[in-house]
Amino acid sequence: MLLKMARMKKILITGIVLAMLALVGAAVGQKDKDEPTCFVYFTVIKDDNGKPVRNAAVIMHPVNPKGKQERGGMELKTDPEGKANFDGIPYGKLRVQVLAHGFQTFGEDYDVENGKLEVTIKLKRPQGQFSVYDDHAKDPNAVPKQDPPPPDPNKKSD
Repeated sequence: MLLKMARMKKILITGIVLAMLALVGAAVGQKDKDEPTCFVYFTVIKDDNGKPVRNAAVIMHPVNPKGKQERGGMELKTDPEGKANFDGIPYGKLRVQVLAHGFQTFGEDYDVENGKLEVTIKLKRPQGQFSVYDDHAKDPNAVPKQDPPPPDPNKKSD
């Protein structure tokens, strides 16, 4: 009998805790509905030819007034036309990063100040890396020469 009462008490306490969590969640959700929000439209295109970039990851993070990125970001994927959009971005600074295979990572902060924000992002192809060991005095645009591979120690000489 005591065991049955203990189980019922545990179930009752669990129910009360869950109900309290639901009320807190509803209160937080209600706060968000009172804040003004923005509908953000993204278009991601290739910088060299203006064609859309499909399946690019558009990552959004709120930024606090001190300029630090806050937790709780969101990721969208672009459609075949390079478009992604989201309704419900709160006013303030928004950090946007775009990642796509075969392109440089894009990153920029935007001020969300009204009900609609349209952003066009031009992704660039990766650039060659600069090395202090290359001879840049001859031609700054020249492709660096590669050293020949070392001789194979297992190969017999003729």
